Amino acid sequence: MLENPVISNTSPLVGLWTLGHLHLLRDLYAEVLIPEEVQDEFLATGEPAREQALRNAPWIRSVRLTPPLDDTTYPNVIHRGEAAVFDLAKERGARLIILDDLEARRYAKRIGLPTKGTVGVLLDAKKSGFIATIKPLLDRLLANGIHLGTSLVNEALQEAGELD
Repeated sequence: MLENPVISNTSPLVGLWTLGHLHLLRDLYAEVLIPEEVQDEFLATGEPAREQALRNAPWIRSVRLTPPLDDTTYPNVIHRGEAAVFDLAKERGARLIILDDLEARRYAKRIGLPTKGTVGVLLDAKKSGFIATIKPLLDRLLANGIHLGTSLVNEALQEAGELD
């Protein structure tokens, strides 16, 4: 069992998959755990390419919660996948959870779970030398319908030294 794992929610997986950069999770964290609920959400579109992406990414490991998820213990703004991420993070003593939803991040902070979003992963990848720039990647996320706030994009570009 991985000590102090990194655990991801669905939206960062979708974002990185959209960019063809799921490998950044391996590059940065070696292994990432996802609860079965997150795997189900990721595969729910029925796109064979998503299933193939997970098969080709053995560093993303789906795990079953013990005991099973009881998402009724979470506020209404927390979705099932997020609740499963929180339960798994508490169960395994996660060092980091990767999720994008602002309300879920606020809740994670309240319960003492460290978070990072897709943009934070991209920033870390640039700082670590795994990618050269983040601007084209952020532009592709936006073009593919991934919601990123203007202030978040500007802050990330400034931090990356790419703000025009």
